[in-house]
Amino acid sequence: MSSFADPGAWACPLPLRDYPSVVIGHGGGGKLTAELIAHLFAPAFGLADHALGDAAIVELAGGRLAIATDSFVVRPLFFPGGSIGELAVNGTTNDLAMMGAKPVYLTASFIIEEGLSMDALAAVVGRMAQAAQRANVRVIAGDTKVVERGHGDGVFINTTGVGVVPLGVDLGPQRVRPGDAVLISGAIGNHGMAIMSVREGLQFEADILSDTAPLYDLVAALIEAGGGALHALRDPTRGGLAAVLNEVAAAAGVCIRVDERAVPVDATVQAACEMLGLDPFYVANEGKLVAFVAAERAGDVLARMRAHPLGQRAAIIGQVLAQPAGVVTVQTAIGGTRILPMPLGEQLPRIC
Repeated sequence: MSSFADPGAWACPLPLRDYPSVVIGHGGGGKLTAELIAHLFAPAFGLADHALGDAAIVELAGGRLAIATDSFVVRPLFFPGGSIGELAVNGTTNDLAMMGAKPVYLTASFIIEEGLSMDALAAVVGRMAQAAQRANVRVIAGDTKVVERGHGDGVFINTTGVGVVPLGVDLGPQRVRPGDAVLISGAIGNHGMAIMSVREGLQFEADILSDTAPLYDLVAALIEAGGGALHALRDPTRGGLAAVLNEVAAAAGVCIRVDERAVPVDATVQAACEMLGLDPFYVANEGKLVAFVAAERAGDVLARMRAHPLGQRAAIIGQVLAQPAGVVTVQTAIGGTRILPMPLGEQLPRIC
C-alpha cells in the first residue's frame, strides 16, 4: 500500500474547486491526484505539513501490536447517525479494541467512482477526519483510485489499523469457558435498521439512528473492571449477534445459551424488523460489543458498562455451557427453546 504522494512539486492548472465531480484523472497518480491529496485528504487528516513518501515510519510504545484491515462499501453513503466515513474509522478501530488494543494509527485507501461530486467526497472525508479525532487515532498513509462511472457506487474505503496491546491483556475465544456470563453493551440492530429505513422509506414516530461509535474507551474500562476475568470481546457487525455467538461457540467448543427477553432491542428497531421480516439477532451493529466474563465478576463488569455513555443499556443476556459444543440456543419469550444458527449470508446487503 502506498502513502499519499508528495504534492509539493506539482502545479495543477485547474484547481480542485473547479472540478464539481471526480474524474478518472483524479486517480491517475499525476497532477489531478496530487491536487486532490493536497487540497482534500492531507488537510483533513493533518498531513499537510508532512513529507509523505511511499510508507510511514511511526514510533510506538512498548507492547504487542494488533493490526486489522477492513473495507467499507455501504449504500447510501450517508444515513441517519453516520456515514461511510465514520464506519471506516470506527469499524477498524473497534476490531483492534476487541483484542484489547489501543488504536493508534490508520491507513486509508479510497476507490472513488467517476462522477461523484466533490462536495460528497469532501463530506465523507470530513466525517472520517472527525471520527478519527474522536477515536484518538491518526490517519498516516493511504491511496486513491478512481474507477469508471457505474463501477464504484460512489466511494469504497479500505482502512488498516495499528494498535498497541498492553502487557497482561489477553482476550480471545480460546479463553471462553463454561460458566462464563455473556454481556451485551446495549440495544442491537440499530445500524442495519437505520440504513434500511432510508432505503425502504420507512417512517416511525422516532428516527432509527446508526450506533456507529469508537469502543476503545469502553473496552479499557472493562479491562480495568474485569482484569483476568474478562475472557473475550467481539463486536457484532455483519451477521449481527447471531454470527458472533456462533463464531465464539465454535472456536471455544462450547454451547452458548441466550435469554431472548434479556437482549435489549429498541421498539422502533423491533417494529422495523417485523415489517421487513427480519430477526434482530442477525442485524448488524457498529457500536456494540459482546463480552464473555467469568461469572463471579460479571456484576462488576456490567456495572462498569452501564456507567459508560456507550453502555447505559448493557445487560447480561446469557451464559456459556459445556454442551452441546458449538451450538447457540435461545430461550424464547414464550418459554421455548430454539437453535440460533450461523447466518448463511447477509440479510441486509451493503450495510457496512
